[in-house]
Order: sequence, then structure tokens, then C-alpha cells
Amino acid sequence: MTYSNEVQTALKHWIEAFVDLAPHLRGEPSAISIDAARAAYVEFLATNKPPAGVVVENVRMGSIPGTLVVPERLQNDRVMLYLHGGGYFSGSPDGYHGIAGRYAKLLRARVYMPDYRLAPECPFPTPINDAFDSYRWLLEQGHDAKSIVFSGDSAGGAMVVSLMVAARTAGLPLPAGGVAISPWANLEHTGASMSNRNGIDPIVTKEALDLIARRFLNGALPNTPEASPVFADVRGLPPILIQIGENEVMLSDAMRLATHLAENRVRTSLEVWPNMFHVWPIFADILPDGAEALRNAARFLEDVLPH
Repeated sequence: MTYSNEVQTALKHWIEAFVDLAPHLRGEPSAISIDAARAAYVEFLATNKPPAGVVVENVRMGSIPGTLVVPERLQNDRVMLYLHGGGYFSGSPDGYHGIAGRYAKLLRARVYMPDYRLAPECPFPTPINDAFDSYRWLLEQGHDAKSIVFSGDSAGGAMVVSLMVAARTAGLPLPAGGVAISPWANLEHTGASMSNRNGIDPIVTKEALDLIARRFLNGALPNTPEASPVFADVRGLPPILIQIGENEVMLSDAMRLATHLAENRVRTSLEVWPNMFHVWPIFADILPDGAEALRNAARFLEDVLPH
């Protein structure tokens, strides 16, 4: 598949936005600080603007700073907790107003995005703990778990499952369901697509993932269930949709996650999108497959939310 010129240009700029982060991943000297490199990366992501008809504001989710996106039309007390990607190393809610805004309008729901702390300054399990604290805060505000859904992309996609497991283990009520977009589900990187798709996906390579995983794990084993949900005890989780691009190096491990969920009696749906790259829905404004994937995700969540 040949992407449109507009999509190809966006992909080129996405790759360029990551260049200044690479030395920090490798632990090498850099001309700019890690904070400046992260800010430049988020500045690119923020070019994906929210749709008309939503309001974006900064909030505190207990001890965690966050962002709230509210559509003009709301239904009941619907809430989404959206967990941004970036390998636990980069990214912030400021770069995800586009996806959050689309979700907010499609579901007629408030969308909260926690600005969880990042590695290497705050390695595993801090980002996951911050996400857990943000969910607990939502419950403490009086939101009914049956009216809450999760979604996230890449590392955030993995956290959709990891956070459900953490909530179940802690005895908290579970959300109604979740959508994991391009989940980074197995930090061992043993799936076949890590080899046979490497170099096809323009955004993610196995070599980069190996570096990011080492910085995030900080000595923890890559098969630690909290970091790699393909190894987690997922029994009793609510319905989950996994969306993955067929060109992704993460393809095999996302399929493994779907199988793992299904074998443990979790209602599971898997969508494999031919020719799509990592987190393609981020370009929903210029890529029809991205917009369609988010509509599918919203339909899945609509079925599990109260009407």
C-alpha cells in the first residue's frame, strides 16, 4: 500500500521528532536535554488537533496531573480513561487531544488522560502505578465503574490490560471494557513479527524497542507480568478489543495477547488492519483507516456502556 502524500509527510515528521530522543535512550551525550527532546516530540503529536465541539482543560487527578476532554453532548456519566503511548519514555496528554476528542464525541463521554511519570527518571513500575492512582481517583469522585472504559495506544495499550489486572488484584471494581491500540504487550520481543516485519513499519523497530525496554525496566525482567501483559493473570477481566496494524513489529505479540485473553475466558475481539503502521489512528484526520478504527473502537465500547 502507498500512503497519501499527506500521510507520508506526517510519518516523516514523526520519525524526525523522535531523533533527538535517541541519544537519551542510548545513554549518550545530547545537544539538547531530555525535557527539550520530549517537548519537541509532543509538539509534533499535538499537530493532530481535537475536533470541533470539545473543550480541553488541565485537571488534577489526585496527585497526578492530567487533561480532561469534554464534548458538547454527554450521555449519562460516561467516562474514558485514555493512556497515552511513548514507550513509558516520552509522550504526554498534550499530544493526544485529537484521539481523545474523537473518542469524546463518538461516545458522548468525558475523557481523562493522566500525565503519568516517565522513565528513565521514573522507571517501572511508576508509570503503571500512576495510571492505577488515576483510576482509583476516578472511582473516588463517585464515577460508577460500569460507566468507565479504558483505551490507550502502544505502551498505553498494554496498560489498558495491566491496569485492569492491578485493579482486580486490589479489589477495585473493574471498568466496563477497554480498547488497546497497537499494544506493546511483550517486552521480551519474541513474536515472529519482530523479525519479519522489522523495517516495514516506518515508526517502530525492534532495535528501538529493545533500547526503550531496557530504560523502562531498569533491571526488572521483561517477562514481568505487570510490564508484559501476555504473562499476566487476566482471569475475570471485562471485554477487550485489540487493534493492531499488519505492518507492525508488535503484530505477533498483540495476537498473542488476544489469544491469552481468550484462553482465560475474557471476551476478546481482535482487529488486524492490513498495511497499517504503529498507532495509525493518531492520523485519523488524514487517514481514513485511522478514523474507521476509532469508530470501530467506539462501537465496541458503546456495547459495554450503559445506555
